[in-house]
Amino acid sequence: MAQAKGALSIPATGGEAGLNRYLSEIKKFPILAPEEEFMLAKRWTEHGDTDAAARLVNSHLRLVAKIAMGYRGYGLPVSELISEGNIGLMQGVKKFEPDRGFRLATYAMWWIRASIQEFILRSWSLVKMGTTAAQKKLFFNLRRMKNQIDAFEEGDLKPADVAKIAKDLGVTEDEVVSMNRRMSMGGDTSLNAPLKSNEDGEGQWQDFLVDSGPLQDETIADDEERRVRHDLLVSAMDSLNDREKHILAERRLADEPKTLEELSQVYNVSRERIRQIEVRAFEKLQAALLRLAGEQRLLPAA
Repeated sequence: MAQAKGALSIPATGGEAGLNRYLSEIKKFPILAPEEEFMLAKRWTEHGDTDAAARLVNSHLRLVAKIAMGYRGYGLPVSELISEGNIGLMQGVKKFEPDRGFRLATYAMWWIRASIQEFILRSWSLVKMGTTAAQKKLFFNLRRMKNQIDAFEEGDLKPADVAKIAKDLGVTEDEVVSMNRRMSMGGDTSLNAPLKSNEDGEGQWQDFLVDSGPLQDETIADDEERRVRHDLLVSAMDSLNDREKHILAERRLADEPKTLEELSQVYNVSRERIRQIEVRAFEKLQAALLRLAGEQRLLPAA
């Protein structure tokens, strides 16, 4: 989708003043009511109305900025993170299906995060980063895990810390060591940069590089698995009625979940009734996922 008409863009070299001006400007776009958002999305999907698409994009620029701020620790300009997030937002608007009962923000935030994360991975381009879900999870969670176990020392992690992080994130210990060494260098650097190792004395960065990139067939298999699981979830949602879809989305999928009280006022029922509907909808969704997965032989035989 081409950039929506009227959508703001961040200058490549705007500096802090340019970023502050942009953040101030996007606050002028109103947040859309659910009914207005639905009608604009229908106008875009059914009639290709670019003005409607622009209003959908502009009303969610603040969401992009909020998500982008969470990735400031990777040494990249915030303005570039926001620009990449805006690309993800436009992709989300392009693929949004309003009839499924979800708000655009709930759907688009996954596209926004994916676009920003892909940009960060491309920017840390010394060696091709792994593209499996586990390796990406390691890259974007290693700092948090180190903070949790107070592993602040420079150089290699202690073996016990490596083992804990590898277990918690579902990756190998070698992947943890390799990723930590690279991130400790602060991103891209010379292959001949000196590097101290706790075991081997001094060496160069290139001495520790290992080609751990996935094989092409593994990448294709991972992509296919993600597509199948996404399709399963979409199909399973069809087992719910409109009210169940809306309540489940607002309670369990929204970036800022609604309270039972808020939803009880929407449907003019008690909070307990909303809770019951939520639980029933979640159980129906799980049952539908298991049934569909079994039909496609994605689950082992009992």
